Amino acid sequence: MVSDLYLIYKKLYSHFGPQAWWPAESPFEVMIGAILTQNTNWQNVERAIDNLRKKSLLEPKKLYNIPVEDLARLIRPAGYYNVKAKRLREFLKFYFDAWKGSLKKPSLLKTARLRELLLSVKGIGPETADSILLYALKRPVFVVDAYTKRVLFRHNFIKENAGYDEIQNLFMKDLKKNVKMFNEYHALLVKLGKVYCLKRKAKCEICPLRE
Repeated sequence: MVSDLYLIYKKLYSHFGPQAWWPAESPFEVMIGAILTQNTNWQNVERAIDNLRKKSLLEPKKLYNIPVEDLARLIRPAGYYNVKAKRLREFLKFYFDAWKGSLKKPSLLKTARLRELLLSVKGIGPETADSILLYALKRPVFVVDAYTKRVLFRHNFIKENAGYDEIQNLFMKDLKKNVKMFNEYHALLVKLGKVYCLKRKAKCEICPLRE
């Protein structure tokens, strides 16, 4: 399994090159983006993030202090804006209550404890929590999304009903825990899913994994 997973990584990296993901100017911005990207595409998130940046709101205190109705209006491009505004508010409350508005405290915690705390926040599930851990807090945790599941299923690594933890464990157990590699690998699987391994009309005949 380890050789097969690593071979996929090498093929994708050779084909696509480094992805420079997650595009953000700060760890805090990554966290906000991880919540906003739920159930939408990144282009919509970028528009929402840009709205916040134009208002100089990509700072914890400023974002926490604006009325939730105003926040919803600004993040409207990301979709489900009323729900996501509430989720952002829940996360920001946690950010100040548990972490005292700083990333110093989480830097002292073990990854398993950090994940447990993030999952305790209303509106944060495994994918969002792991995105925050990997991309914002630089912890070696593999992020699983719909693209990951689609690619692995079509290449017979998993069954169609495989759960999040089962899929994540394939990477966590069989590959060296490395932040940079997990970062690139996840981003490359997303790229593959968007370009070749489409939900409908997959381009299998020209896929870089075809051989």
